[in-house]
Amino acid sequence: MELFGIIKIFFLTAVSFLVAVSWTPFLTGFLYKYRLGKKIRDESSAPIFSKLHRKKAGTPTMGGLLIWVTVLVLALFFFLGERWFGGPFFSGFNFLSRSQTLLPLGVLVASALVGLVDDYFNVRGIGPHGGGLKMRHRLLIYTIIAAIGALWFYFKLDWDLLRVPFVGNFNIGWWYIPAFILVIVSTSFSVNETDGLDGLSGGVLLSSFATFGAIAFMQGRIDLAAFCSAIVGALSAFLWFNINPARFFMGDTGAMSLGVTLGVVAMLTNTALLLPIIGFVFVLESASVILQILSKRLRGKKIFRSSPIHHHFEAIGWSEPKIVMRFWVIAGVTSVVGLMLAAVDFGFFS
Repeated sequence: MELFGIIKIFFLTAVSFLVAVSWTPFLTGFLYKYRLGKKIRDESSAPIFSKLHRKKAGTPTMGGLLIWVTVLVLALFFFLGERWFGGPFFSGFNFLSRSQTLLPLGVLVASALVGLVDDYFNVRGIGPHGGGLKMRHRLLIYTIIAAIGALWFYFKLDWDLLRVPFVGNFNIGWWYIPAFILVIVSTSFSVNETDGLDGLSGGVLLSSFATFGAIAFMQGRIDLAAFCSAIVGALSAFLWFNINPARFFMGDTGAMSLGVTLGVVAMLTNTALLLPIIGFVFVLESASVILQILSKRLRGKKIFRSSPIHHHFEAIGWSEPKIVMRFWVIAGVTSVVGLMLAAVDFGFFS
């Protein structure tokens, strides 16, 4: 069973990559044909950002469709194949199960659709600062989605367990609901803030989902590991076209959905307290935004030339590929550290 689990994970990674690559020309053609290009914020609201990214205006957004649509199609293909045709192929590679993947797939699609609307608003100039939802509106939507997930965990799965690494598991009762909401909202906010340079959020998400896929496999949650592997395959295809200069951007339909889903996967594997280590780059990005806001309000001046912090490095002269590559290195190292801590905590080496 363990051997087939490995085969299942790598098979779905490869199939997801190939499926995503195969329909990328159709997606890019559609985005360019209907001019679904990102609008850059005006200079009055973000002067440094606007100056640095003016050349990217018009580059298609909504590229996150490539990721979540691919994962959804694969999940339905194997699930319905098992229902309609049966047989070892469909049943073996079906990864949609109520206890492991129904919730993360559901929040992936639901938050992706909300993000898609936000991207459309941005493209058509609907909303403040040239288009898109305000941050407080995004946070409200994140909170609603997280609350639904929290209630599912608490009442449907009868789950209120929180693990403190190297200490143990604790039943925290109804406190699990606000804890769940905090993890999901903070993760989705952080991923959204990281999505600002070509390939940046995609590469960091790739290492994060690969790590949580490995953790799920160590726990015997093969369907959840397969779900993460399908995301990794689709993300790899996305990155192939998103590396500087980007063919298209992820958009909120990708960043929002993947951020929410990453938080849910962390809760499902009961490793939420390792998430800040595995996703250290996300923590760094959101912390820079929070510090910048607090400094401007309390001290009347900025800490960084621009935030999130990747824009600060742009402003001081670092090239975009250099920033992205260095952040990828950091993400790779912290992901390995988080995986090793999880393995030791679970007694995987004993």
